Amino acid sequence: MEAARVLLIEAGPQAVTLKAVAARIGRTHANLLHHFGSAAGLQKALAAHLGETITATIGKAVDAMRRGEVAPRLIVDMTFDAFDAGGAGALASWMLASGNEDALDPVVEAIHRLVDKLVATALTPDLGDVIRDNTLMLVLLALGDSQMGGPMAASLGLPREKAREIATRSLVAALMAEAAAFAATEAAQAKV
Repeated sequence: MEAARVLLIEAGPQAVTLKAVAARIGRTHANLLHHFGSAAGLQKALAAHLGETITATIGKAVDAMRRGEVAPRLIVDMTFDAFDAGGAGALASWMLASGNEDALDPVVEAIHRLVDKLVATALTPDLGDVIRDNTLMLVLLALGDSQMGGPMAASLGLPREKAREIATRSLVAALMAEAAAFAATEAAQAKV
């Protein structure tokens, strides 16, 4: 998977073939064909690998953010970087354009598992909606930014980082609103 990930980053999703990965790891095309079945199978496995590793890293960062150890911008940057420099956005677009839509299921499922974990450990039940809303916003912004963020920002005369700034503002506003609601709930319970 690491060889496939490096090929994805270096040369794009079209370069993630059984032959190219086999050459990188010193195996034969037949070895990888036996293991993955096809280039589409390899790409699906790569998508699953990326989904798991990215969500695990972001999950740890969210936990650190909840403890006040990191700023929300780190979560935004990690998400945007995964889709852009990490190649997840290009891989997703390639798979969709190739008609391999079900290959993205493992990514969606990994994100869903992370959201479920975050919701289960949220301070209040209402935070679940905030987590779901912000996950949708963040993933879609990061995906869109990876595809056309540079040209779009340039055409509007905005700095390249503008989408990240917008995502960060939205995330911070949601967190502040939830913190205020939690504090109000705690204060009301203390009076009882």
